[in-house]
Amino acid sequence: MPIFEYHCNDCKTEFEVLARIGNAEKLPKCPSCGVQDTKKRFSAFATARTQKESASDNAT
Repeated sequence: MPIFEYHCNDCKTEFEVLARIGNAEKLPKCPSCGVQDTKKRFSAFATARTQKESASDNAT
């Protein structure tokens, strides 16, 4: 299940929600103030590298 990031337009809280793909379009309520005036944010993600991959990159 993917993690989506949201921003509350009312209290300016930023939060994450673990959601099923089918429920991704439904905007969640803000956990801080309970208002459903939220907006999905674009987010960046990182990938994990193994120690072996990092060592081979440094060898070149």
